Amino acid sequence: MLVIYHCFGGSHSSVTAAAIHLGLLPRNRLPTAAELLALPYFDGRSRGEEGELKFMGTDVYGNKVYAAGKKNLGSRFETLLYDLAAALGVPRQEILLLNTSPLVNLLMRLGGFTSRRIGLTAPGRPVVIWGTRSAFFQLVDFVSRNRPLWEGH
Repeated sequence: MLVIYHCFGGSHSSVTAAAIHLGLLPRNRLPTAAELLALPYFDGRSRGEEGELKFMGTDVYGNKVYAAGKKNLGSRFETLLYDLAAALGVPRQEILLLNTSPLVNLLMRLGGFTSRRIGLTAPGRPVVIWGTRSAFFQLVDFVSRNRPLWEGH
């Protein structure tokens, strides 16, 4: 199965959720700033990379886990991927799209905009880290609630 976590830019909530899924981050405590920054693609995407599926790893069940940014596509992003899979003969049940956008808080938006969109990493990165840490246990809960959908596939 392909498990694709997606959000607006694909740099913060989707990457963090994918890392939680893969066991790259602890579930029982807040990750440090260094742990978040060590994740592949965390606060590292450039403009124009939205829509790219970034491989995060393979889980213990053999599912391939990705993070993606969808920019302004909203629900059309999921429709596009499901339609593309159907055109390629991939059964819908082999793709799980998980939208982390509702878990993005104001600090993540402001920090992400500052760091990624306008390129001011020094002031934006601490804010997005603070926001990600504030949303962390919600992301853990989100991954856990969706576990039955990907567990054992």
